[in-house]
Amino acid sequence: MQFSERRNTTRWIIIFASFFIISLILWNTYTFFQIFKNEERLKMNLWAQAQKTLINAGENTEVELPLQIFSNNTSIPIILTENDSIINTVNIDESVVENKQKAIAFLQDLKNENEPIVIEYVPGKFQNLYYGNSALLNKLKYYPVALVLIIVLFGSLVYNFYRSTKMATQNKLWAGMAKETAHQIGTPLSSLIGWVELLKSENVDESTTFEIEKDIERLQTITDRFSKIGSEPKLENKDIVEESFQSFDYLQSRFSKQIEFSFKAPKAPILVSLNPTLHSWTIENLVKNAIDAMKGKGKLALEIEQEGDYVKINVSDTGGGIQKNQFKSIFEPGFTTKKRGWGLGLSLTKRIVEEYHKGSIKVLHSEMGKGTTMQVTLKKLI
Repeated sequence: MQFSERRNTTRWIIIFASFFIISLILWNTYTFFQIFKNEERLKMNLWAQAQKTLINAGENTEVELPLQIFSNNTSIPIILTENDSIINTVNIDESVVENKQKAIAFLQDLKNENEPIVIEYVPGKFQNLYYGNSALLNKLKYYPVALVLIIVLFGSLVYNFYRSTKMATQNKLWAGMAKETAHQIGTPLSSLIGWVELLKSENVDESTTFEIEKDIERLQTITDRFSKIGSEPKLENKDIVEESFQSFDYLQSRFSKQIEFSFKAPKAPILVSLNPTLHSWTIENLVKNAIDAMKGKGKLALEIEQEGDYVKINVSDTGGGIQKNQFKSIFEPGFTTKKRGWGLGLSLTKRIVEEYHKGSIKVLHSEMGKGTTMQVTLKKLI
């Protein structure tokens, strides 16, 4: 639990740091944008002064500088109006200028981009200078978007690499632990089989040896489960109703009578491609988690239902419930709310359902103090 919490804390620190860096980049870009915009405003003020000078120029007026100011503007689009009529255009495509509707629409765009500059060339007479952003400024507007996309792409690549490496390491660790566990169980299991045969030869009550044999078979099943981790299991076409009931019935006979078990499923067989041993493990993990959540007392229901091409297995309990922000965390390796536990049960269940049986598992719904329903979805064979 602590490991999972530390990992989540580190993850949030990285996320907040990334947002901070992106915000800093966007803020700097916005600052540069405003600086360039102010510079273009100053250029347009000079252009307006040059226009006023040329309008009022006499024979002895120096017009070289105003003309140079006009010629230096090669990128900022300008529309000059007087009495709501367009009297001059600069850096605007001829097809727009010659089409009155396009010209009016373009003028409206310029009005939306920048405040006009009013030129009072003689007392009481005015011209309005409308101008737009230069091509460079327009490109700068999209620079943050491109930068964020690059950062997101790079972050996704790093995350996928980290995730795949981590999963590969976890898979090797789980496979090694599982095979070693199967090996360790195998030796005393062989001895137990021998002792059962000895008890039979001593004419011990058959009901006693029968129950012991059932538990030995269960241990053999568990050993078989662990030996399959890390290798590709063999899938068979099985009736999921029968397979689920066998596991459920065995567990029902082994737990407290204070738990009210119920099993509901269609009477007709439902064929699904699965590994019986691993599917039994899935049912066992879900049932045991439900019993732990109820602390050994309550109602536990397993319901199988069909929906289109899929079959859904719902395991419901009347336990303490799961907080909504933990709906996904409970499937992470190492996550547990128990004082004693490794937090591997549901993560292994998720791996069996999704990787081996090509299905899905989720918390269907949960309410604190009232209980939880877990749902496994598998595709039917047609």
